[in-house]
Amino acid sequence: MERPETRYAKSGDLAIAYQVAGEGPLDLVMVPALVSNIELSWDLPLFADFLERLASFSRLILFDRRGNGMSDGVPGSTPLEGQVDDVTAVLEAAGVEQPALFSMLEGCSLATMFAASRPEVVRAMVMIAPNPRPVSGPGYEFPPTAEERNERIRNLIERWGRPTSEEGFITGVAERGHREAWARWQRLAMGPAGLEASLALHGETDVRELLPSIQCPTLVMRPEHDTAYHELHSRYVAEHIPGARYLEYSGAGPIWLGAADEVADEIEHFLTGTRRPAVSDRVLATVLFTDIVDSTGRAAELGDGRWRSLLERHDAVVREEVQRHRGRFVKSLGDGALAVFDGPSRAIDAASAIRDRLAELGLEIRAGLHTGECEILPDDDIGGLAVHIGSRVSGLARPGEILVSGTVRDLVVGSGQVLTDRGEHDLKGVPGSWRIFEVLD
Repeated sequence: MERPETRYAKSGDLAIAYQVAGEGPLDLVMVPALVSNIELSWDLPLFADFLERLASFSRLILFDRRGNGMSDGVPGSTPLEGQVDDVTAVLEAAGVEQPALFSMLEGCSLATMFAASRPEVVRAMVMIAPNPRPVSGPGYEFPPTAEERNERIRNLIERWGRPTSEEGFITGVAERGHREAWARWQRLAMGPAGLEASLALHGETDVRELLPSIQCPTLVMRPEHDTAYHELHSRYVAEHIPGARYLEYSGAGPIWLGAADEVADEIEHFLTGTRRPAVSDRVLATVLFTDIVDSTGRAAELGDGRWRSLLERHDAVVREEVQRHRGRFVKSLGDGALAVFDGPSRAIDAASAIRDRLAELGLEIRAGLHTGECEILPDDDIGGLAVHIGSRVSGLARPGEILVSGTVRDLVVGSGQVLTDRGEHDLKGVPGSWRIFEVLD
């Protein structure tokens, strides 16, 4: 097929490179792993054949993540939340309304966050060899430890861009010319320092708690003899996404090394029978609760009239900052407010701005945030366990503090937000213990 033209979508101040291949009735967005170069991918015969196969039944949209290939940005400098904005920018630029997502390896974490936070957009999703948490931890012991992973990264970086059959990306490409083409692809996709930064950021990623919020039909696949990623990664993802299907295909390495047709056939069969999802009454969001400190005392001090006037100014400030940070003001709580955001970093920034502006009015607040699945109620109100948790987190805060749940902390890794561990707490009415973090200025 004719090589597609590379275009650019604007995401904030950055230009995100994308291509559109094929003319099928289904929009299929390929969310890349940590390394990509959409220009050079078509110079790799085996990979290009696989892309053409996908484009034979879809309108295939490819893009380079920020800091990768043809896109602007610094590798490893932006958490998944910011990259969700990049995906949105590509969809808008390409005229895509309701795509299916296809992702591999590290790209599955970004696809997971996008699908969970945009349930009304994603019609279906296919993931190959996902690893929702790449480093071992409590209750998830089978991945390598941080030390073991760092050693693997050092070995990978030492061989990066060299046409050696020992390198994992090139293993199985027997012909010298093909190996050299893959090595060139590596060098022009990302340098060693960028790769190290990207892998370091990914090493702190944990999207396990987002999996139950995915509402679209999902297919999870892995090569049956894969030695790079533990089988339990894929099985865990399939077991925790409601209704997900799990499938293993023949082979041990990248899909284009012998399994491309089998995988493409499974993807086509899965996607072409997918129905357009109904509008959901559930959405993944970051919940922000604010509360005025000693509101009763201030009301008694000021009197009813002056207190009502101050509350009106309070609500106006909260509304302005929530809107400025792309959130939605849900309701006033009398001596506080409830708002929701589609990104946890923006929610934290909004909470900080609200606290600082209200201090100028002589009001001291406390705030709490949690990211989870919320129910959309009548009159645009929200409910569900995530809202309850956000309220409990807020109740733990001291005057002037902004506290977040461990879920928020996991999702803002790499965003520049500075958090300090406040230990584990029992939240009234919520099962288990919860690790809480304080936002530092």
